[in-house]
Parts: sequence; C-alpha cells; structure tokens
Amino acid sequence: MKNKKSVQSIEPNIADLANGWLRKFKLPYKLEQESVNAEIDKALSDYFTKNGGAGANRPDAKILLQDKNLDFYPVLIEYKGYKDKLVKLDKDGQIENRTSKNEPHFKNINSFAVNGAVHYANALLHHTSYTDIIAVGMTGYKDETGKVHHEIGVYYVSKSNLGAGQKIGDFTDFSFLAPKNFDGFIETVKKLQLSQEELDKLKEQREREIDQSLVKLNNDIYHNEKGLGENDRVYLVAASIIATLGIPGKVAPLEKSDLKSSSENGYRDGDLMIKKIESFLSHKELPDEKKQLIIRTLSNTLLTNNINKVEDGESQLKRVFAKIVDDLGIYYKIGLTTDFTGKLFNEMYGWLGFSQDKLNDVVLTPSYVASLLVKLSRVNKDSYVWDFATGSAGLLVAAMNEMLNDAKNTIKSPDELTQKEIKIKAEQLLGLELLSSVYMLAILNMILMGDGSSNILNIDSIKDFDGKYGFGKTDSKFPADAFILNPPYSALGNGMNFVEKALGMMHKGYAAIIIQNSAGSGRAKDYCKRILEKHTLLASIKMPVDIFIGKSSVQTNIYVFKVNEKHHKDEIVKFIDFSNDGYSRANRKKGSNNLRDTDQAKERYEEVVNLVRFGKSKLKIFTEKEYYEGTIDPRNGADWNQSSPIDTKPTLQDFKNTVSGYLSWEVSTILKEQNILGKSLGK
Repeated sequence: MKNKKSVQSIEPNIADLANGWLRKFKLPYKLEQESVNAEIDKALSDYFTKNGGAGANRPDAKILLQDKNLDFYPVLIEYKGYKDKLVKLDKDGQIENRTSKNEPHFKNINSFAVNGAVHYANALLHHTSYTDIIAVGMTGYKDETGKVHHEIGVYYVSKSNLGAGQKIGDFTDFSFLAPKNFDGFIETVKKLQLSQEELDKLKEQREREIDQSLVKLNNDIYHNEKGLGENDRVYLVAASIIATLGIPGKVAPLEKSDLKSSSENGYRDGDLMIKKIESFLSHKELPDEKKQLIIRTLSNTLLTNNINKVEDGESQLKRVFAKIVDDLGIYYKIGLTTDFTGKLFNEMYGWLGFSQDKLNDVVLTPSYVASLLVKLSRVNKDSYVWDFATGSAGLLVAAMNEMLNDAKNTIKSPDELTQKEIKIKAEQLLGLELLSSVYMLAILNMILMGDGSSNILNIDSIKDFDGKYGFGKTDSKFPADAFILNPPYSALGNGMNFVEKALGMMHKGYAAIIIQNSAGSGRAKDYCKRILEKHTLLASIKMPVDIFIGKSSVQTNIYVFKVNEKHHKDEIVKFIDFSNDGYSRANRKKGSNNLRDTDQAKERYEEVVNLVRFGKSKLKIFTEKEYYEGTIDPRNGADWNQSSPIDTKPTLQDFKNTVSGYLSWEVSTILKEQNILGKSLGK
C-alpha cells in the first residue's frame, strides 16, 4: 500500500492535455467555477455532493453543445491523475455508483473519473430539463521515462437508460466533440440500445431506490412536519409532482426558487402551486369537470393558513416541496413506468391507524402480480381494459404498459404509432375508485405515466356506474373486453360483487382477478354460481401466502374467466398451485431488497400464463403435483380451489417394494431370534 500512496497524481497534466484539445477544437468549454447557464449551475449546486453532503458539485470542465437538429447536449468532464482510476464497474458491467445497500457509493464517485462524471450527469437529469447528457472521464499516469499515458471513458447518461450510463465507444482524444464530428458522434449515441434484460435490471434497481426514498421522505415528514394528516401528505406529494412536471415549451416546471414564502394574499406558496397545477392541467386538456375536482381536492391542503404561514423566512409548504423534489424528482423525471404512486400509496398508508381488516382493503398489488393479471386477461394494443376498484391504478398502469409495448412491437409507422398511443391512453382504459385520497393517487399515477387519467372516475362502481365513459364520449358505453381486479376484501363475497357486475357489463373478452381464496370455497357461493351461469372459469391459481407481506397475510387465488360464455359442467378448469413463485420475500423495514428472485421467478410467471392459455403441453418447471386439470360443478359455487389429487392406487413397484421390505424385515427377525437363541444356549 505504501508504494501506491507515494505515487503522485498527474491530474494537472491530464487537465492541461485535455483542455488543450478543447481549445484546439474551439469548444465553448467552462472550467470548474465558471457558469454554463443558470439551470445547469443550479442543478449542480442542488444535487448531493460526491461526499454526500450539501454544496456545489464541480465538474472539471463543462460544455453545452448543439447538434444539427438543434438539440442540446450537456457534456460533463472529470479528470483524475492515477493509472487505474478511469472507471469502476459492478459485476453486471454497470457504473458502480451505488453500494449493495443501494446507497450512493461515494468512494467510487470520488475516486474514478467516469463515475464522477456520471454522478454529475445524474444531477442534471434530476434537476434540469436536459434528458441526454454526455459524461466523460479521463485519467493517466507517467511511465518511468516521464512520458504521460492517458485513457478516456465516454458514457451516455439519459432518461432512456434511467441515468445508469452506457459506454459510447473508445476514444483517444476529444476530437469527437469537434463541430465537424459532433453530429456523427450523436448519431452513434442514438443507436445505443439496452436489451430488455438490461433495462429490467436497471428498473429493478431504480424501483428499490424509490422504496428507500419514499420511506425516508415519509419518515421525515411524519417526524418533522407537524399538523399534516395522512391525506395532506398524499395530496402534498401529488401536488408537488404535478407542479414540477412541466410541459416542454408550454408550462415551465415549478422550481424551489419560485416559492418566495410571501404572506401576500394570492401570492402565498400555496397560491403559486395551485396556479401552476391549473396551468399544467389546462395544457393537458383534461376535461373541465375533472380539472376542477383535482384543484378543489388539492386546494383543501395547499391553501390552508398553517401550511403557508411564514416562519424563519420559509413556509412549511416550501420546505416540504423542496424535500419531495430533492428525494423523488429523479424517478419521475426519467419516466419510470413503474407504479410510482402505488409505492407511495403503500408507504403513506403504512402510517394510517386503520384496523387490520381495513388495512387489507388498501393493499397495493405488487407490480409483477399486476403484470401477471394483465397477461392472463390477454391484454393487447386493441384491448379496452377496466378495473372496478382502481386503488392507485397499478393494474391499469400495468395494462397500459402492455398495450403500449404491443403497439410499439407491431405498428411500423411512427405517425400511426403516435395516434395509437394517444388512443390507448385517452380511450382504452377505465378505472373506478371511491376513496377520494386514493382516487387522487390514481390520477397522479396516470398523469405520471403519460396521462391515461382521462377515464378514472371517483364513483361507487357497484351503485353508480352505468358502463359509460366518464369524460369525452360520455354517451357511449365503454366497450370493455379485459377486466382486471384486486377488490377490497371487506366487500360483499370478498369482492365477488365487483366481478359479477363488471362481467355482466361485458360482451366478450377475458378477466383475471386476485381475491381472498375463501371467495371460491364458500364465502361467495351465491355470487360464484350466478357468475358461472353466464361466464366460464378457465383457471384457479393458488398464490403464495406472503405475496402482500407486511400489509396482509391472507391466502389469495387468481381466477381467470372467459366472458359471456356459460360454464359447462364438463369444461376443463386448470388448477395451478403457484405457492412457490420463485421469489423470496422478507419483511424488513430497512431491507435494501425485500424481494429476491431465488428460483426462476420470471420463467415461472411466464409458464403460468402459458399453462392457462395452452394447457399441459407447456409444463416445464412445474410438475403435475402443481398443475391439475379438473372440472367443477357450476351449481356448487364452492369448489373453485382444487389441488392435484393424490394417487392412492398402488403400482407394481410399490408392491415389489412392500414385499422386499417385508422379506428383509422377516429375515432380520429370524436372524435376531437365532442370535438370541444361540446366546441363551451358550449360557
């Protein structure tokens, strides 16, 4: 180690060489203290530093370049002066800027040139409107003759790679930034593609970060911000996020510095936030009635005197707004298509003083289960999907993602694809939610996901819903052909009342519901019998008991239906025991990852979908003990939870084993007796 420490950094030489190239190519570069523009400067000063504290982040050089399409690309450059300090990657080949505990890896960010540059690039993703950033790291050393050797790492950090960074290529100098080469360089950047597997891995990591950020934020607000009820917290987060989303060229995102903590009526922080949200919703062309409902709901929290009262030059609203933007901004800025507010919803509702039964009613469906329901109900780009107990809209988000992916994969005309995406979001999803605070989360979720919020209705799906669009085509029936549901289990028949009503309003299609399994074994007998008079039960899937770990420990099943086709008594029903879904779950408050794929989870989920659709020929991982094809009696209504029967008929092998077992027992008994006899005679 002594040797290592005595090596002198040659960072000044590296900086001199690199800045010489920047001068040679006449690039408008700025050094550490110099300003590129106010937006970039502010982002670098607002982001946590390389040591984890507050204060300025200072890349060694910064440039803002424009390509031939007039798009801007910030270039952030970091220098080091040691041989092995270019880049530190993790075992998956990704920039290792987070520890195994999912916290910032300050040692790497500080020590390695590329890791530092990628850290700065994330500051811009988090706090500016730039979505594509070039991060450059450069280091080097002197050999025994005093000659300088250098190496360069060039990475693309963007919304599309969730801020993780992708290597662009190998470069020996900075001529790729020169005006004559820059357009070609950007063409290369645009061709970079992450595989679905790489993207999924990054998403999983980012989702784990979200969980931690939400816990931290909620703890902070809960312990340090007095006078805010549970609903207030939910509305504050919703309002802050909507106010900071912005619409390029139309609505500027609300910045922390825009809130002046004034006491003047009409100019208080709450007034400014409401104005910004009104502007955002108007440009989103939300129906007026819906816009007014959102504004009314959020105003109840944002316009109260207490939250706008100025103490020590700052209102409580400004303080909480800053916390929300700093902790969560990056995740919605990079457009994570996760059930973002669903996670928020679970975290926020964890603080509610509900009785256990009530708590069971507000559990979020995990995203991988939501995705399973969507696939089991055969959702594609042309589906019309509805959910009668929307919650935070996690199931509809999963359906929307599936529909958009299908559209991307099958429509080859960019114009046609854009039109289809608009139609999916505006016309092909419908959700109903009665609880107003939860309804607000569902709206926020769909706005964050690109605004499929137009037909989420705040009404009682059993009493008040007539099957029509809530906005837009209000005279037309919603032509639902896919139904997904995780009902409140305290509802009639564990929630089978929702199933009966929804299926009864559909002409065709499929449905997949996750429900307390007592619904299929007698608790909802009458509902089940009536449902089977009109619809077919295709499959009954027993889910792991700990799927809602930490929120509820009820045994659930997924039931899959074919709509509008009466169940025949000889109809084959697929019974699947999915107790082992391949995931290990833990319920640790501080666990960095409470869900781990320990036994081919992704493949198991795929196999379940194939078994339900195509039957026994798709058995690979599962055995016939876990997959059973049988029948139910449509007049029974309590025989939906069957398992593979145990075969009690003996085989020839069983007979042979029994005989040989008996013979060996008899022989050993005879030998023992002889032994005893011999011993006694010997006496």
